[in-house]
Amino acid sequence: MVFNKKTLFGAAGVIFAAILFNWALHNGAAAANALGYLGGLFTPFLLGGVIAFIMNVPMRAIERQLFPQNPKLQKLRRPLAWLLTLLALLLVILLVVVIVIPQIVETLRLISEQAMQVVINARQYLAMLPEDLAAVFPDLETTLKDFGVNVSSISRQLAEMLQNLGGLVVSGVGILNSIVNGMVTLFVGFVFSVYLLFGKERLARQAKRVIYAVLKPAWADKTLEVARLANRTFANFITGQCLEACILGLLFFVCMLLFRLPYATLTSVLIGVTALVPIFGAFVGCVCGMLFIALTSPMQALGFLALFLVLQQFEGNVIYPRVVGSSVGLPAIWVLVAITLGGSLFGVVGMLVSVPLCSVAYAVFRGLVSDRLAAKDIPPEKWQN
Repeated sequence: MVFNKKTLFGAAGVIFAAILFNWALHNGAAAANALGYLGGLFTPFLLGGVIAFIMNVPMRAIERQLFPQNPKLQKLRRPLAWLLTLLALLLVILLVVVIVIPQIVETLRLISEQAMQVVINARQYLAMLPEDLAAVFPDLETTLKDFGVNVSSISRQLAEMLQNLGGLVVSGVGILNSIVNGMVTLFVGFVFSVYLLFGKERLARQAKRVIYAVLKPAWADKTLEVARLANRTFANFITGQCLEACILGLLFFVCMLLFRLPYATLTSVLIGVTALVPIFGAFVGCVCGMLFIALTSPMQALGFLALFLVLQQFEGNVIYPRVVGSSVGLPAIWVLVAITLGGSLFGVVGMLVSVPLCSVAYAVFRGLVSDRLAAKDIPPEKWQN
């Protein structure tokens, strides 16, 4: 081995990485805190990148349609496209809020009325009991102890809960602080997304320059190819998932109106919104819809469950493979694997990101396999049968 400046820097980097990894293994809590702190610093910028990427999908399509034959108005294309995209997203959010919030308020009112009726019935039942319960149940406390219920312990715990009401105030202050921090993070992320959207070509050129300066030309070309594939896959996934959610929500709305099920608008909107999470999201909307409908009629809630199972089969076998599966190029079995693993590791965010990520990995791996088969000159007859 020739020892020069390059090899020395490489060895120093390997040694430093090994020391850092060893420290992280022996100081797990400190390493997690450090990662959490760094994540908190970069959260606004990551959020801004996500907002910019999502807005860029419709914004790019709108921008292409604005003033294609008028060079004098070319400078207005991007600001107008950004404004129209923002107004469209705000309109969708406002529409969901206007539809969902009044329905939820009405549902909570019905729940409170039913709860009050239960309280009234309980009071009437207690009024019918003898005043001296000890005469009816002389060994009540002993009987409760036989079942593992300690009356004195329950009373003491209730007293402690009343004494710890001050902790609720502290928790409320903490929640308020979290809300303020979240709003600040959202504002900073939104501003950062504006800079990204209006300067995306310049940022792309700078990123390419850095990649070609750091990597070898062949590796740089491969990196940019994977980046373009990832951008195309994520954009197609967002478009397909939103379209699939709209189709599913509309199907539920029409079918619930035909079968005269209550809360058709609220339930269809909830299913459409939760269906943005692939495969499992619609089941969350189903549970919420069943709870709402059960307040009016438990039998209709069972009918809604049957309707959901039928439409879910139609969505999973017909709509999703054609709308979303074809857009990301990932077979259905790997979609299920990706969502399961992503949800287990990173929750809802993992479920959303896992499908396009696995699609990119699947496409890259498929290309590597094809290149290896071609390099070995293996005929298709050997692996097709």
